[in-house]
Amino acid sequence: MTIDSKQLYFILDNTPAEQNIMLVGKHGIGKSRILEEYYSQKGYKVVTLFLGQLSDPGDVIGLPEKDEKTGKTDFLLPYWFPTDRIPVVLFLDELNRARPEVLQTIMDLTLNRKLAGKALPLGSRIISAVNNGNEYQLTDLDPALISRFNIYEFAPTVDDWIKWAENTGIDGRIISFIEENPEYLDGEISYVEASNLERTPDRRSWERASKILVNFKELSDVHKPIFTGIIGNQATAMLFRYIKEHNVPSAKEILTGNFDNIKAALKTLSVPDFTTVNNSLFRFIEAGRFEGNENSVISENLVKYFKFLTADVSKEVVSHFISLFSANLYPETLVFVAKQCKLLYDEVMSFILDV
Repeated sequence: MTIDSKQLYFILDNTPAEQNIMLVGKHGIGKSRILEEYYSQKGYKVVTLFLGQLSDPGDVIGLPEKDEKTGKTDFLLPYWFPTDRIPVVLFLDELNRARPEVLQTIMDLTLNRKLAGKALPLGSRIISAVNNGNEYQLTDLDPALISRFNIYEFAPTVDDWIKWAENTGIDGRIISFIEENPEYLDGEISYVEASNLERTPDRRSWERASKILVNFKELSDVHKPIFTGIIGNQATAMLFRYIKEHNVPSAKEILTGNFDNIKAALKTLSVPDFTTVNNSLFRFIEAGRFEGNENSVISENLVKYFKFLTADVSKEVVSHFISLFSANLYPETLVFVAKQCKLLYDEVMSFILDV
């Protein structure tokens, strides 16, 4: 059974600190990011060790030194080891890429919360992440080590990514493209030959592509090479075609700009385009990526948009907009409407009663 982000949060909330967790999944799906953001927001210091990059056990347990008082060998604490007795989250990334000799140093740590005889602060957590699949160069894990973890196969959904993307400010054209073409979110790497690696998209690459795409309102063939190196030839061709065929105004343009200037562009949209716009408006408000002094403008434009739908667009599109209120997908948007945009609520109720 695989778990998504919501299920992962429930597991993290309800697993005792002394129980270790291992997340299994393909690269680029956000395992590291989700864990770091989740625990950082709760006030924990997150210490990440990329075990696949460590070449020696000393990188984990520290270097040996002679204790002048006892004449015995001791170990200098590594740079990451907490000395303030405040609990930490120790994130062991790339666990199954680590050298066997490095893995041996992890055994005592995962069982007894000790490293070279020194204990982690009480309440500290140990979480690991591993990649699975034949395309990776991996180290076989000792069954005794595996038994010390609660193991979950993690596969965040497309909706998980879309919500994160909206909160993070990923270019709206990419979000809309993934909404309609979810199969392009996590591309499958194809190893035909060692010297012929086909670049395909993953969640990391879409984030990188967004940071470049935001600089170009319009695209042409001159822009294609830079994107093919990030998301591959096929995904680039599909993205460029989508943007050309779906000249959809962004939620920010509709809600924070001059709505009268947007009307002409809205009138050219198809029904599927409008469903994309409806969702993007709700997501924009849900993410709260605007200043408080913009509340009145957003409220006013949201009402104008709904009136535009009821006057100039099909009832199908209006019904879709209204359905988003009852879908329980955007609770913060509903709070915004209740507090800042009561007029929209009145307009929606009036439309429903007239139907």
